Amino acid sequence: MKITHQLALACALSVAALCVTGPSIAHEIKLGNLVIHHPWIKQPPGGAEVASAYTTIDNNGKEDDTLLSIAVDGASMTMIHEMKMEGDVMKMHEVQGGLTIPAGKTVELQPKSYHVMLMGLKAPFMEGEEVKGSFTFAKAGKVDVDFEVVAASANAPMKH
Repeated sequence: MKITHQLALACALSVAALCVTGPSIAHEIKLGNLVIHHPWIKQPPGGAEVASAYTTIDNNGKEDDTLLSIAVDGASMTMIHEMKMEGDVMKMHEVQGGLTIPAGKTVELQPKSYHVMLMGLKAPFMEGEEVKGSFTFAKAGKVDVDFEVVAASANAPMKH
C-alpha cells in the first residue's frame, strides 16, 4: 500500500511539472532536410505595434535552401532583418531575397543578429501564449509552426 501511494505521488508530481514547464519545452519542426528549433517571440512592451521573432534552423541536406518568408498570426507584416555593428553603430536592414540556409549548416535567428520583425500587431502578444505562423522555403516549401511568446527580458527561450 505504501509503495502504491508513493508511486501515485510521484506520477502526480511529474504531471504537475509538465504543466508548469509545458510552454518552455523546446520543440522542433522537421521539413525535409530542414529542422526549425523552437520558434519564439519576445513579448513586446505594452502598446507596441512591433515585436521580434527568433529560431534556429538546421539544414541537414546537401543543397542550400532559402527562407523566403515567415507569416505570424496577429501581425500585418513580417520581414526578415539583420542587425550588425558598423563601426560603433548597430544597424538593421531587411534581408533582400530571403535568408540562405547553407547545406550542412545552422542559421540562428537571435537578438542582435538575424531575426523576424513583426509589424502592425493587431493585439499584444502575452508571455506564455502560443501564436500560429508559417515558414516558407524556396525548396522545402511551407510548414506551419507555433511560436512561444517569452518574457520581454528573455534573450532566448528556456530549453530542456
